[in-house]
Amino acid sequence: MTSPAKHQSAYVERLPPRTLFERADALLALMKECRICPRECGARRLEGRYGVCHATDQVFISGASPHFGEEPVLVGRHGSGTIFFSSCNLKCLFCQNYDISHLRSGQPVTTDELAALMLSLQAMGCHNINLVTPTHFTAQIVQALARATERGLHIPIVYNCGGYESVETLALLDGIVDIYMPDIKYSDNRMAKKWSGVSDYWDVVRLAVKEMHRQVGDLRTDGLGIARRGLLVRHLVLPNNIAGSEAVLEFVARQLSAETYINIMDQYHPAFKARNLPPLNRRMRLDEYDRVVGYARALGLHRGFGHEQAGVWC
Repeated sequence: MTSPAKHQSAYVERLPPRTLFERADALLALMKECRICPRECGARRLEGRYGVCHATDQVFISGASPHFGEEPVLVGRHGSGTIFFSSCNLKCLFCQNYDISHLRSGQPVTTDELAALMLSLQAMGCHNINLVTPTHFTAQIVQALARATERGLHIPIVYNCGGYESVETLALLDGIVDIYMPDIKYSDNRMAKKWSGVSDYWDVVRLAVKEMHRQVGDLRTDGLGIARRGLLVRHLVLPNNIAGSEAVLEFVARQLSAETYINIMDQYHPAFKARNLPPLNRRMRLDEYDRVVGYARALGLHRGFGHEQAGVWC
């Protein structure tokens, strides 16, 4: 399959490979006593040790392929070129990909192999490279991207994360990432601590998403409706308003932009340990979802949910 019409993404237009390698080196320095993510656990990952994420400097992925279950603006006709990274810096007890994030299923790859995967996905016609749960491997990803760019990679990079990101790390991705796609999981630190094992999630995610928006702005598409640059937010509605959805939406509408593309997701179901943890041991009710969507519309939000919604969560 031939690739879509060539679009010069941010990292091609603005940053030569030399600069990408320099950014990768700066990110690797953050791993010496790890502070890649806001946990700042201090693990000596370059020495083969690991912290909360259970990742050393060896990259593991669980798969890479064109994916057609993402948001329509990412999928288009040829799919989103997803690379699923094993492990995670969050510990969500209801994770729907727990075999990858908690059980860390996957295969080791070198940065050269990762670069080759990116180029292969582009050759298949994928509209973007979609990095799923990339946080703990950010340095190695940028190394691979530098190598792939030297060999002709040019499609947009999607940073598909859980929202718990270090602003210091994000600053080193400025000009590299085309599309940020964070979850905003909670607006209550107590709920985040209880269900995802992190006590400052709401404080951190607001700073992180503001930085993402500063870098790339509102989501923009090409003439075919395919996302090229900008912010795409995901928010999963949870039973009993555990996520604090109204405050999440207020933050998006009032502190980011009413033009923010936000996928308000309705597909929660009890997975992993949530099957035995009330009130997360039931599916979300339609009236709970409708209430959140109605509030979003009242705030002036209008992109990414309703008829545009993909109904997919990673």
